Amino acid sequence: MTRQPLRVAILEAERILTEAGVASPRTDAELLAAHVLGVARGKLVLVPLVDPSTVDAIGKLVARRAKREPLQHLVGEAHLGPIALAVGPGVFVPRPETELLYEWGVSVLASRAAPVIVDLCTGSGALALALAHARPDAVVHAVDVDPTALAWTRKNAEVRVAAGDTPIRLHAADVTDPDLLVDLEGKVDLLVCNPPYVPEGTEVPTEVSDHDPRHAVFSGADGLDVIRHVVAAAARLLAPGGWVGIEHDDTHGESVPELLATRRVLSEVDDRVDLAGRARFAVARRRDS
Repeated sequence: MTRQPLRVAILEAERILTEAGVASPRTDAELLAAHVLGVARGKLVLVPLVDPSTVDAIGKLVARRAKREPLQHLVGEAHLGPIALAVGPGVFVPRPETELLYEWGVSVLASRAAPVIVDLCTGSGALALALAHARPDAVVHAVDVDPTALAWTRKNAEVRVAAGDTPIRLHAADVTDPDLLVDLEGKVDLLVCNPPYVPEGTEVPTEVSDHDPRHAVFSGADGLDVIRHVVAAAARLLAPGGWVGIEHDDTHGESVPELLATRRVLSEVDDRVDLAGRARFAVARRRDS
């Protein structure tokens, strides 16, 4: 059986994905090849030749990706910060832009010992578990109302505990509940949230419209239905000096800070942008008194 150059298989995969309109065809082609081979993407150069069966396996995954099945579903995982998370049908796939919210959260906790952290709309558990990994001294609470999302979070949490991370505390609860986490009122050092925030009727990529849970993407006519409740929860739960960070749509660069500013207990309201200058998440600090 004649072995074939891996480079040729990747070039063919890139061509197919380009024609299908995939946003990052070369990257996706290499990640799919790395997944089939069981190596890191950066190690592909060390695998010059592959068996025809490997080429066939790559081709099958490429065909699915060309139909806009999410890359993360095909490889079975997504990443946030230093951790990998299992993802698949029924749970929102963490996006690279949430890295900025995670990094900000780690930075504002730098001077706080044994912080209390709350992650609302946790989905796969991405922010909660990444923060628990970064701060093993923290008590981290993760909240979601969707049973399917909670099942994925539990799966990921078990993997992280097995890897040595501090267990998180999982809550099946609705962010719209005015008594949400009532026992934590005034005690939370950091509240983060990557909520549904896309305005209804907005055109989204096929990977989102056909595969992400609709309730984890869209949030009313202006995209702010859930965020309004998150702001209310933050004002109630944060300890003096505690911080809130809320990811939002890039059209919300003024509206979400305005919602935070309406709460008299919150100060230092700001909006943060990504490397492309797009509004990405809003932050605020609970006043000390």
